[in-house]
Amino acid sequence: MGKFSIGDRAEVLDEAIAGIVQKVDGNRITLITEDGFPMQYSVSDLVKIEGDISVSNYEADQVKKQKELPKRRKTPTVKPKERSAPKMEVDLHIHQLVKSSRGMSNYDILNIQLDTAKRQLDFAMRKRIQRVVFIHGVGEGVLKEELHYLFNRYDNVKFYDADYQKYGLGATEVYIFQNS
Repeated sequence: MGKFSIGDRAEVLDEAIAGIVQKVDGNRITLITEDGFPMQYSVSDLVKIEGDISVSNYEADQVKKQKELPKRRKTPTVKPKERSAPKMEVDLHIHQLVKSSRGMSNYDILNIQLDTAKRQLDFAMRKRIQRVVFIHGVGEGVLKEELHYLFNRYDNVKFYDADYQKYGLGATEVYIFQNS
């Protein structure tokens, strides 16, 4: 325990309090805490701090309190681009729709592509999917024009060029207005 004299640094056992001895009165010691408050303790409740201790009870308690603070959980933030990202993509390139297009005329290919587009658009409406991207490619623009003609026949859709960074000029995004 050690003998205490005025000016010594001391720490309280079992508490996170440290300070400087201000008064010694037999077995009673008055400490001035680091916050400036005088507090009385029995000699048996104190430990004299000699030399430079790397971590005091007080400092350890402060670190412990900080670690016990509840940590804020990071919620995944949805970027604006991801929020408006279409839920459904339909690739109308003929090699995606049939095993082989050998022997097919351009008319046959176009009809398969348009039938697929109509079927997928109807499916999206039934499943209440709001955004659909139809990937048609650039080419001569015939499929794109035919798709626009098809989309114009629907009252509850609007269509526009899809995200240029992702699809270039070869895709059209359709927004389907949902009826309650």
